[in-house]
Amino acid sequence: MSRTSALYHEELYRTDAIMRTIRDLPVTICGAGALGANIAESLSRQGFGRLRVIDHDRVEQRNLSTQPYYRSDIGAGKAKILAASLYRALGVTVETRMETLGVSNAAKLLSGSALVIDAFDNSPARAAVTEYCRTSDTPCLHAGLANGYAEVLWNEGYRVPSPTNDDVCDYPLARNLVLLTVAVACECVVAWAAGGEKRGYTVTLGDLAVTPMPIT
Repeated sequence: MSRTSALYHEELYRTDAIMRTIRDLPVTICGAGALGANIAESLSRQGFGRLRVIDHDRVEQRNLSTQPYYRSDIGAGKAKILAASLYRALGVTVETRMETLGVSNAAKLLSGSALVIDAFDNSPARAAVTEYCRTSDTPCLHAGLANGYAEVLWNEGYRVPSPTNDDVCDYPLARNLVLLTVAVACECVVAWAAGGEKRGYTVTLGDLAVTPMPIT
């Protein structure tokens, strides 16, 4: 491997087979907010080369502490800005869909995915993703957080949360919890891509605990 490769250190850590697998794996990330945008960036920097990001939102001032955007991005579409940033950084082309995902268009937006990552911040969209992946037998990893707690769960053990907590931006949200959850989620994705293993975890920031959750 070349020392000039943008993925040099990741290539040293992973096997050649894993790097080839993740390079060609079609992954759809639902949401380009605190979790989705950081997951997309992390997966790109790990070597995932076929990412699709779905998000209709635009960058706001309140997003800047937990999401990889800049003041100059305020008002622009999150998915488009994220794709442009990753292309500049790594030369990776990220497919973007600036649409609101629901029951009526879930199949259109999610089709062709080998894996779906649900990082939406609202219950109707999460429910649409959950149902599509269940009926189409598409592997789906859900990542969600509130206050000092987070979950990373596969579709088999996932329950759509109550809509009372739909807007995480109106609740306390620590950047360190976001990044810790992103790291756990991305490692779950790699483990699944490498050997089909489905790992689930809860994360609590107060005690820095990452606790395995059984798949049910």
